[in-house]
Amino acid sequence: MLHLKKTKKRLPKAIIVGVRKAGTRALLEMLNLHPKIAKASSEVHFFDIAENYEKGLDWYRHQMPYSYADQITIEKSPAYFITEETPQRIYQMNNTMKLLLIVRDPTERAISDYTQIYSHKQEKNKNYDRFEDLALDPETKEVNTHYKAIRTSVYHRHMSQWLKYFPLEQICVVDGDKLVKDPLPELQRVETFLGLERYLSNKNLYYNASRGFYCLRNDTMNKCLSDSKGRQHPDVDPKVIAKLHHYSAT
Repeated sequence: MLHLKKTKKRLPKAIIVGVRKAGTRALLEMLNLHPKIAKASSEVHFFDIAENYEKGLDWYRHQMPYSYADQITIEKSPAYFITEETPQRIYQMNNTMKLLLIVRDPTERAISDYTQIYSHKQEKNKNYDRFEDLALDPETKEVNTHYKAIRTSVYHRHMSQWLKYFPLEQICVVDGDKLVKDPLPELQRVETFLGLERYLSNKNLYYNASRGFYCLRNDTMNKCLSDSKGRQHPDVDPKVIAKLHHYSAT
């Protein structure tokens, strides 16, 4: 593979560890507008999949982009946040790693998670249960904590695993709801966290009313996120939503 002189593949200095369906792809693509960021093009799943982890750090490094010495290589794999072994594995590789965690309203995130899977089932002409039937236990009608979409949204339980290895100073929590509505303040917080010179501004972001999302641009690129982003959520029983909001608040 051809690459520019003085560039090489380097282990990441920052990782977007999650959360699924909270805006990890949007965050990565927006940060990639910064000239000092070099992003991995696909989710690597090195720390959460044993088969990949057993391939070792040389394999992991090979999945990274070519970068200059003054750039920060970054990758994102949303399953890292909920995988119990991941914090220790990252710590053993680099205990100074800077971690980015993007979250959004827990109930909306769970519905978005469901919507993605439901959409894939529809494309294959397969049936899939209603969200309400998955989110609530069929017998007790209480919140079904065995449903993965619900478990993922219980952020504090997963966060406790990370805090065993990394201090809060090394974890930047990004508000995914704010990133959608007004991305620049969140991005500038991340620039500061990563120790980057302020670069991102309103000139890099423009709102696309037909898509309902901000699109991205710099001197060499002008793009919107894929059509799979922002799928229409199903109508969910308001009583179920209220029950989930109450659960996430306790």
